[in-house]
Amino acid sequence: MSGFPIRDFLAGRGPDGSGRRIAQVIAFEDGRIEAVHDFIQWCFPLPEASRAVPGAPVLAPGEADAIRADPEALAGLSAMLARMRRFYAGTDLWLGAHDHNHLRITRILTAVRALLGEAEAQDFFAFVTARNAGAGAPINRQSLAFWAAALAPRH
Repeated sequence: MSGFPIRDFLAGRGPDGSGRRIAQVIAFEDGRIEAVHDFIQWCFPLPEASRAVPGAPVLAPGEADAIRADPEALAGLSAMLARMRRFYAGTDLWLGAHDHNHLRITRILTAVRALLGEAEAQDFFAFVTARNAGAGAPINRQSLAFWAAALAPRH
């Protein structure tokens, strides 16, 4: 292990806090993605603590740089992003005024922008907002504003 457990998890070299490998999480069925709440922080890490899952991992100083420099970690992150895209394409449960997936989407956008880049984050944003529009725009304005803010430049 490298001292960067999130990077090791994303690269397939280490487990998450529940002992799962990234390949196992990517293989979750949609129902499990919906029901399990302690994987998203490992797959889409942030430098601040989760308010939804106490004890969830936080990016250590230097870990974001280590992830960006590790092709295997970037591949794991990209594969998980593709899995979440399939989840949001294949289920409509999150297309309501309020849903825990709205917080997940904010996290995904924030992490993807920081670790994979602006283009990947913009692409995912375009996808989820198009799904919302196609469903008659049921998602509340506050969630949509959080999503847009996740893409805003930080100074």
